[in-house]
Amino acid sequence: MSKRKVPVSKRTASRALERPTESVDSDVPAHITNDVVRFLGISLAGGKSDKACVALIEYYPKNKKIFLSRLFEKLKSEEKISVDLKIHDLIDQNKETLEYVAFDIPWNLPACLTCVRRCPGYENCNEEHIQWMWNYHDEKLKKKKPKKIFTPYTQRCVEMYFSSELEETFTLHHAMGSNSAPLLARAQFIKKRLDPNLKCIEVNPGLTLWRVGQMMNMMKSQLRNHRAAFGGDESRKQFLHNLNEKNLTFIYHQDMKQMIENSHAFEAFLCALTGFLKYKDLTESRPKNFPKQEDWIEFPKENIKVKDFE
Repeated sequence: MSKRKVPVSKRTASRALERPTESVDSDVPAHITNDVVRFLGISLAGGKSDKACVALIEYYPKNKKIFLSRLFEKLKSEEKISVDLKIHDLIDQNKETLEYVAFDIPWNLPACLTCVRRCPGYENCNEEHIQWMWNYHDEKLKKKKPKKIFTPYTQRCVEMYFSSELEETFTLHHAMGSNSAPLLARAQFIKKRLDPNLKCIEVNPGLTLWRVGQMMNMMKSQLRNHRAAFGGDESRKQFLHNLNEKNLTFIYHQDMKQMIENSHAFEAFLCALTGFLKYKDLTESRPKNFPKQEDWIEFPKENIKVKDFE
């Protein structure tokens, strides 16, 4: 099958701004020459390969400018072309300058499902991640009655950690829960075709929204409800407006409108933005006692400042 390019629609800028010029030296990747660094965010909106949203952010270090360069808000499958192939085409078109590809869903199965040892049951298992889960269970849930035991074949340490170790409770779907399992399978299928040298990260868009929104002094109620049927669009609008007003990210008017109307497009943008923050060393490191082989979700540091975006 021949590769098919994904058409890019024309956009109208929300305000006049001259784009920095990229390097004319085509023999040297732009991310090495520091002319432009790109971050691709992917929000998978369906487990049956039916739709997705993709955002491409460009960062120009010399100019200290961040742009939402492309927003593909309604990628969907056609008669003989899957949306997953379209995602791969978009990645291939930009892979020479991509620093990170950020997914909003895990692509690795929980460790218990890939373990090759004869299973003694997780009540008697000495694997590092199981011991961490038991320690967490005993420490955090000992006051709750009845005690609800964890299920290491559906959930990961990171989902347990997010539920109690941050400034707010962030409840994540289990990686192999009923809502996430089809998406995990899809993300795994997409990722296995990518160049192994391409750096992929997992992101929680809601937590990126929370931390960056707090940096911009937004109300907590707005940051908790970006997906709500009533008020979610206003929450997204306020966040994007603040980014624009503080000159943190340049967003075309058409793309801003689409992200206000479509929460998945908004989350694809947040994924790409998190990739930029990781590039700037502005995401949280995994805790010292966190199992080394377990997945980690990238999210902004708690006390980032506006000046850190430069």
